[in-house]
Amino acid sequence: MELHRSRRALPLAVACVTGGTMVLAMAGEGALLRELAAIGVVVVGGAVLFGAVRPFRFVIGPEGLDVRRPGLRGTYRWEQFDALALDDAARLVGVPGAGLPPDLPTTARHPGDGRPAVELLDLTQVRENPDEVAVTLTRYSGGRFTDARTLPAGWRVGMEIAFNTALRGYEKRQVDRLVGRAEQTLATGGWVERRAARAEIEQTRAAGIELALRGYDIGQVDAVLDALYAALAENPDPAATA
Repeated sequence: MELHRSRRALPLAVACVTGGTMVLAMAGEGALLRELAAIGVVVVGGAVLFGAVRPFRFVIGPEGLDVRRPGLRGTYRWEQFDALALDDAARLVGVPGAGLPPDLPTTARHPGDGRPAVELLDLTQVRENPDEVAVTLTRYSGGRFTDARTLPAGWRVGMEIAFNTALRGYEKRQVDRLVGRAEQTLATGGWVERRAARAEIEQTRAAGIELALRGYDIGQVDAVLDALYAALAENPDPAATA
């Protein structure tokens, strides 16, 4: 899936540059404030136009991401990321894993667990619908992607959640069993049980959760499983491993 830069702001940018230039050309003596305002409008419009003509490429494929945009350029394989997520601001971020170039700036955070992440793309700046992009990332990323936009506001581990039903989603009984066992282990299990529950989540996702018509929303389930997986990594009894 190839993404394309949005052109929505171009007409306004052209109008700003054109209008500001005309004001400067027509301004007479003693119109300093008007000239300063016109210069500001031209600068803003020019910055938008400059950004629109800079090289841009963002392709999501079976092997990974092919990126060419200001501040980020390269081909990145899925296995070079520990996790990817789409946050509430429609920013796609990636948590660096083994093999990712160390010089990439980690200016963002994973919305699920707060790990430092690279901001890969602001989806408000492309033409494609974020929902379509999320579906493609889910298909190709090998279970690494979380659509954190679908997490209910204020949800945290231990709270009940009623997953939305999608036309095509995860098989409900399998998800109920997996989530139920993980939450029960968090409530009553020790370190050994937590490691087993964490391994179950990892193995189930690696094998692929069954899909069904009118199943649970994939993005919601993935986000909750990510949160449970992280919570299960916390040792409830540090002395037990001392």
